[in-house]
Amino acid sequence: MNDRDFINDALTTEKYLTSSYSIALKEASHESLYRTIASVSQETQNCQRNLYNLMFKNGWYGIEKETPQNIQTSVQQFSNYLESQDPYRGNVMQ
Repeated sequence: MNDRDFINDALTTEKYLTSSYSIALKEASHESLYRTIASVSQETQNCQRNLYNLMFKNGWYGIEKETPQNIQTSVQQFSNYLESQDPYRGNVMQ
């Protein structure tokens, strides 16, 4: 494995941990446990961000810049989808 593979593996692990801590925070019933998990979760999120920045800086995690037209097309598609899924469409209560 090369550096990119190691860092990518670590980033994937941090993403998984961050997601798991988020669930644990929602379900922690003891205040002290909640604070401990919150602290560890924040450290994990910071580590995840640092790994992402490292990969991005080295060109190992590319993100393409979107054009305004593509963004508008996506907004329109999403808006149309939401309108088609609205259970109250056409059934306005008076």
